[in-house]
Amino acid sequence: MAEGRVVSISTGDLRGTVTGDVARFLGIPYAAAPFGPNRLQPPRPVQPWPGERDATRFGATAPQGRYPRYLQKILPEVVIAGDDCLNLNVWTPAAMTGGLPVLVWIHGGSYTNGSGSVADYDGSHFAESGVVCVTINYRLGVEGFLAAEGSTPNRGMLDMVAALRWVRDEIPAFGGDPARVTVAGESAGAMAISALLAMPTASGLFSAAVLQSGAAAHTLSAESARLVAAHVGATLGVPPTIDALAPLPPQVMLEAASAVTAAVIAGDAADWGELGVRKLPFGPYVDGEVLPMAPLDAIAAGASADVRLLLCTTRDEWRLFVVPNRVIDAVDEPMLTARARAIGLSPHGLDAYRASRPGASPGELLSAILTDFTYRQPLLALARGRPADAAPTWIARFDGIDAVDNHGLGPCHTAEIPYVFGTATRPVMHPRLGTHPAATMVDTMHGAWVRFIRDGDPGWAAADRTGRPTALLGERITVVPDPDAAERAAWS
Repeated sequence: MAEGRVVSISTGDLRGTVTGDVARFLGIPYAAAPFGPNRLQPPRPVQPWPGERDATRFGATAPQGRYPRYLQKILPEVVIAGDDCLNLNVWTPAAMTGGLPVLVWIHGGSYTNGSGSVADYDGSHFAESGVVCVTINYRLGVEGFLAAEGSTPNRGMLDMVAALRWVRDEIPAFGGDPARVTVAGESAGAMAISALLAMPTASGLFSAAVLQSGAAAHTLSAESARLVAAHVGATLGVPPTIDALAPLPPQVMLEAASAVTAAVIAGDAADWGELGVRKLPFGPYVDGEVLPMAPLDAIAAGASADVRLLLCTTRDEWRLFVVPNRVIDAVDEPMLTARARAIGLSPHGLDAYRASRPGASPGELLSAILTDFTYRQPLLALARGRPADAAPTWIARFDGIDAVDNHGLGPCHTAEIPYVFGTATRPVMHPRLGTHPAATMVDTMHGAWVRFIRDGDPGWAAADRTGRPTALLGERITVVPDPDAAERAAWS
């Protein structure tokens, strides 16, 4: 049975709960509600509250649309109404002894979905391992990332910075050490961390980062961001300015964002430029102020060179997007050839995939190619791009699920996260992981992350100028020098 626990922070007292060895404090505001006079503005400070604030339930989630129907059971969402959506959650050892390492988790969801209260991200297992775990919400879609004229750019990124500053200032009250903060994220969360590594306002707020299935991909140019804004404005029938957009209901903004996203996905480079290839219209953009330059350029120039990095992918990321909807079976040779050409893979490169995967169908080949284009190649570019004297960078790949056991998905995008958080056995994970997830994989995945967060080393050799040893993570860890080397070289 849970018991109460009160913690005092600078804005007031919080009443959380303790169950067993874990204390939980949920729905804590780190910034004021981003509506009314705060709409499309940078995050504003929280006003102190009188008495004790209830921190026993998750707080409001940021306005968001829904995943496509084929993903809704695989990636179940938590949607909680309310304006105070800039909140975070803390799991910590009940003893709260002080000086503990801290993990700050940034959720994925293509910058249009997700929250820190998704079932995958229950931080109890980290707390049981002696790590203070924090999960955050941030503004999504139009609210967080649209380049509206007159608005503050990259508001969703500034939300993340505000949350990290809250951690710096308040986490000692929960037993955490602000000098031992690791920021981690998956998919859009990892892409966002690439931007944080390049943002001057985020400098010094974390000493290590885990980028899972995202790396330095999908940062928009200023030109692309303006193009998206123009289309959102045209869809709404208003100019893309703060004065025209701020009075509109969030639901109207969500519908416009969904319409523009669908157009980008259906379009090509002739219509959308780089967006027609990358297919992600919302996210960080190079505005010259909040994000002064593209993350890879900033990192190559030495930004965040003192931050230790753990860079991870899954072996079959793209199967999440083509197996549940049966698209993988509909791909034919002309579709394969056209899509490979559109993303810059040469005919010789396509032949390399055919040679390394004899008997693979066109859909299976395209899934492997898009896995590498979207996730693996950006990861390797980030690893290569760091200065020679930068802090260590480790590389890993999650290989741990046989497609026979989880409805044909295999080690697809998002499949690794429940193993990292120790939530894999929950029934809600069955559509993604199958009914018998291996407990040993929780030990492998969670253990590697805890070692990195707590000890500064996940347990295998870091990459360097002479090689990129990669840990293949499953029921055990196997380190190989250069997995699928021929396919990697196909992109050179």
